[in-house]
Amino acid sequence: MPSSGVSRVWLCVSVGLGSGCGLLAAYAGAVTSRAGQETELRADAVRNRARILRIAREQLAAGDTSLQLNAIARLAGVGVGTVYRHFPNRHALVEALSAERFRELIAEAQAAVAADDPRAGLHRLLCFGLDRMLDDPDFAAVLESAVDAGSQTSDMRAELDQAVTGLLDRARLSGAIRDGVDAEDVRRLLCGVQHAVRSGGGARRDLYLDVLLEGLRPPR
Repeated sequence: MPSSGVSRVWLCVSVGLGSGCGLLAAYAGAVTSRAGQETELRADAVRNRARILRIAREQLAAGDTSLQLNAIARLAGVGVGTVYRHFPNRHALVEALSAERFRELIAEAQAAVAADDPRAGLHRLLCFGLDRMLDDPDFAAVLESAVDAGSQTSDMRAELDQAVTGLLDRARLSGAIRDGVDAEDVRRLLCGVQHAVRSGGGARRDLYLDVLLEGLRPPR
């Protein structure tokens, strides 16, 4: 039989452990609750960002290129502060929208590289890129601008250039395009065609694109 002193020690230890377990359980519950709240906040932020971008795309499709952040907040049903947390200014919003366009263009360029006929792949890529620029003047401006290493799209631009370079290499080996033309040249030429088509109201799109393609052929 343990002495009364030992019994008191065991009683204190038992009570202490019980209290500690209760505190640990309460702490674990609080941490789990906070983690759940943070997850929900992150999911809510993702939904808000997607909603803002969708409204901005709809505004562009409707011909409104102003992309006023206050108006977009109202149409998206979110607070103005929410919009500015995601996009501090119009340029940041344009960059985010352009990132989506870049992803589309990169996918098209990679498909063109895998095409059996590299010249046909190049033609499809140029048509696709031209139409995206005509649909979205802000994307055209981003594509035409000098590379900004700090921008959201700088890595995407490099990935696009890599895919286009691979396509041009294949086309050159097949004798479809002249030597000395690189991805940067093609980008600038396509931006020039976009300006020409836009200034002419779009009626001579196919002609200007054909002139570009013919100009890329090797000299006869």
